[in-house]
Amino acid sequence: MDNNQQNDAANPENEKDMQLEDARVDHKGTRLTTNQGVGVTNTDDSLKAGERGPTIMEDFHFREKMTHFDHERIPERVVHARGFGAHGYFQVYEPMAEFTEAKFLQDPSVKTPVFVRFSTVVGSRGSADTVRDVRGFATKFYTEDGNYDLVANNIPIFFIQDAIKFPDVVHAIKPEPHNEIPQASAAHDTMWDFVVSNTETAHMMMWLLSDRAIPRSFRMMEGFGVNTFRFVNEQGKARFVKFHWKPKLGVHSLTWDESQKLAGKDPDFHRKDLWEAINMGEYPEYELGVQILEEEDEFKFDFDILDPTKFWPEELVPVKIIGKMTLDRNQDNFFAETEQAAFHTGNVVPGIDFSNDPLLQGRLFSYQDTQLLRLGGPNFHEIPINRPTAPVNNNQRDGFHRMTIDRGAVAYSKNSLRKNDPQPDPKNGYKHYMEKVDGQKIRTRSESFNDHYRQATLFWNSMSPAEKQHIIKAFHFEVGKVKDKTIKQRVVEMFNNVDGNLASQIAAGIGVDPPASPGGTGVTDSSPAVSQENTIKGARTRKLAVLAENGFNFKEVTEVMTALQTAGIHVDIVSKNLGMLSSAEGQQLEANKSYATSAAVMYDALFVASGQQCVNSLMMQKDAKTFVSDTFIHAKPIGATNEGIDLLTAAEVQGVTMAGADDQSKVFTDLGVVTIRNATDLTAFTQEFINAIGQHRHWMRENQDGKMSG
Repeated sequence: MDNNQQNDAANPENEKDMQLEDARVDHKGTRLTTNQGVGVTNTDDSLKAGERGPTIMEDFHFREKMTHFDHERIPERVVHARGFGAHGYFQVYEPMAEFTEAKFLQDPSVKTPVFVRFSTVVGSRGSADTVRDVRGFATKFYTEDGNYDLVANNIPIFFIQDAIKFPDVVHAIKPEPHNEIPQASAAHDTMWDFVVSNTETAHMMMWLLSDRAIPRSFRMMEGFGVNTFRFVNEQGKARFVKFHWKPKLGVHSLTWDESQKLAGKDPDFHRKDLWEAINMGEYPEYELGVQILEEEDEFKFDFDILDPTKFWPEELVPVKIIGKMTLDRNQDNFFAETEQAAFHTGNVVPGIDFSNDPLLQGRLFSYQDTQLLRLGGPNFHEIPINRPTAPVNNNQRDGFHRMTIDRGAVAYSKNSLRKNDPQPDPKNGYKHYMEKVDGQKIRTRSESFNDHYRQATLFWNSMSPAEKQHIIKAFHFEVGKVKDKTIKQRVVEMFNNVDGNLASQIAAGIGVDPPASPGGTGVTDSSPAVSQENTIKGARTRKLAVLAENGFNFKEVTEVMTALQTAGIHVDIVSKNLGMLSSAEGQQLEANKSYATSAAVMYDALFVASGQQCVNSLMMQKDAKTFVSDTFIHAKPIGATNEGIDLLTAAEVQGVTMAGADDQSKVFTDLGVVTIRNATDLTAFTQEFINAIGQHRHWMRENQDGKMSG
């Protein structure tokens, strides 16, 4: 490092930004050049032999420009191909020296720079954000000890127990090779054939078919390290640890109908949500939690703590919250940062070590290996987004895309020409935990991994009634797409081992026989922590649509909008056409969204503007009625005042008590629908509406058939 870099090393909050700044060029106010810095006079026309003649190959600018274009794409990731990233920082709440010597977990005043990449697992780069899938949640910490990568998912377990089967599960869930169908979906024969042929998948399939697999937002998505790691303190004492990211906004999801519609209407829904939130200053925040287990307690549970198809119930091993991550800056260039970001479970720092989890052991090879192909050789760590802020000193040389210009003749250890520099650091260097290992070479699995169903039952028991119905409907869709009836029947028999009632309800929707006799594991316990019904609720950062047309009641609309915005709710005015709308009193507001550019599935709540002319116009529009109907069907909050209530009736919102024409200034709240008539003061209404929005969903509208009650 030069002197300036050395001085900045004491300030990790700014060092990564300064490092990236060295690689940033915005080209503003500059003159066009070739990659060699030669000025270009014209980039619209190739060099020709006469105006209508052939292109001359001596046109080096054409050849350079086209050659670069021809090589602009790199192989996409086999899994986690579709991703989106953001920058931020992490701060620990209190020193963790009792458990780990990792320096970034010691000083609460230090802001450790981070880069996070969220992703879907199965789909290609061009697939939609909102498909049913596992989500990646990979975090790169640029610490003073080097880079640490916490490569997490939004589900705490995985499909398989041993990494040797990873190619198999990916081959099974990817599009079928004979026709490359379906994209980004597990709803096909090869995946479910793999499931019923490998019953260790049972627990993961329960999570995958739950609401967890269709998150509302990256900002409202939990993260889990999945595998069991170790914390090691300065005294060399080790403890098992699992990592958790807990979003400060809680854990929330889309409905299946919303996710499918959004895939068509707004396939970039999640990445736009993250981008816009950061741009608006609504910085996503996640608390880092750890489950810590003493090594002597390794065998105290009825599951193997090293089995990656099992989670540690928080009721048995509490999550200790130790710090917070804030994402406060969007990427400058998607390809240079998000697409080239290289994560690896083996990127650890002193104080964090591995366990014998067989999935983790395989990941320690696979991640590094895949980057060699994707990023063109062994020097991908020198790409700015991957470059550590800690100094890099070793005798590795050459290779594709080498950026560092290493001085001197010595490139080996030990050496005398350079006094053995760079020298090993026995005091501060990484020390592997001295675990005693003694066993015969054997290709088999521990018997403690053989229980494939008990935690699947625990998860099922933990779901709310609405969440259970969503899982059953997911089975109906996923397995209903399977063509082989034998596989469908085997799915029913397999999940009869989880819960007999679940299996019978699956069978009823996919056209096969129910189990001959009800099964199950006998597990009656539950883990409330895994149900989204028990997550954090609140209205802040929620998005609301106001349906309005000319002739709206300016006072009421602006009063409601002001109250909602004060509560941190973001408001769009949606109308038939974009542009200015005139109120009944002559004031104007701008409709910044139209039915052509938006839809109810893009919002968390709905308010219908009052004003007779406005509502008369809305009731003549099919799109407005559909907007109301979809919002209601998806169990989202709806608010309406005075004449606006009439649109709810016209849209056939049923089974809800609403303010009638003769009601005087009384707020009616029923099933998340909030209404009021003849009120001069909307304070009580807006408070009730904000409370309803804070609950996010009102699942009591759903009956057992998944239809709306009423």
